[in-house]
Amino acid sequence: MKIILLSGGSGKRLWPLSNDVRSKQFLQVLESPDGRKESMIQRVVRQIEATGNADGIVVATGEAQAGYVKDQLGKSIGIVTEPCRRDTFPAIALSCSYLASKGTDPEEPVIVMPCDTYADDSYFETVCHMAEAVKRGDAELILMGITPTYPSEKFGYIVPEKGAKGDGKALPVERFTEKPDVKTAGKLLEEGALWNGGVFAFRLGYLMNIVEKYMPGKDFKQIHTDYEEFPKISFDYEVVEKARSVGVLPYAGEWRDLGTWNTLTEKLPSTTEGAARLHDCENTHIVNELGIPVLGLGLKDVVIVVSPEGILVSRKSDSEKLKSLL
Repeated sequence: MKIILLSGGSGKRLWPLSNDVRSKQFLQVLESPDGRKESMIQRVVRQIEATGNADGIVVATGEAQAGYVKDQLGKSIGIVTEPCRRDTFPAIALSCSYLASKGTDPEEPVIVMPCDTYADDSYFETVCHMAEAVKRGDAELILMGITPTYPSEKFGYIVPEKGAKGDGKALPVERFTEKPDVKTAGKLLEEGALWNGGVFAFRLGYLMNIVEKYMPGKDFKQIHTDYEEFPKISFDYEVVEKARSVGVLPYAGEWRDLGTWNTLTEKLPSTTEGAARLHDCENTHIVNELGIPVLGLGLKDVVIVVSPEGILVSRKSDSEKLKSLL
């Protein structure tokens, strides 16, 4: 199987104050099994490689972040750079075109997944099962459904067909619901709904047929040049909701979306990173990449991030507003 890692979304940036904008997915603040520090993207690639099933990983990212990918992951990882930001469907379409240009078999299963997910190894075993479901032909499109732990407003929901039994295969999907209110989310849980974790699997040829509708007869180089001709739309809206058959494989292990500073701090090994100190603080974290010292006094539920790109001081509960503000 081939794996496309989506990296460098605008909501993942700290602050757009320089041309050398870097996603926090490249911050080496997580603890690896050997006790050293690793970034989100290094962790995900390490876990993928541990399965021994991926014969190719491609990272879809912005041009400004390609250097960070090479520095952290090495030259063996394929990199597809977006000429401009066009949402997840164009990014995935461009990446699939890249795979096709490298001679990948149209029948090859392709997995698309975010690189800011924190999960245990069974998550990546489920990814392998998704590839197997594609090969079996369980559905045109296979999704991973995260078993919810509470009625959340932050995630979309996948509702399997009522009474469906997988028997080792993907469950057929009845419908999708985008980020409902808490009351509606509670009702969805009663129906056996799953969180949409943003992980998709399909045959390369299936997606390339869709690409052909927008870029008829064009190769990867031409598609890259004409990238702005793609509609600015998400993969969910352009592909998932239009698919004739969709299946879902449930995953019930540890899973966290580290897309906000609040969720990222929950997985940091210490409350301070870099030249930082806290005094009389509660549930407060400082991540400091600069040499100047940062001191937090009497703070509660706060995250402070100091980098060459800018400084963020936020209540943790408000950190998810960063994307809309930027």
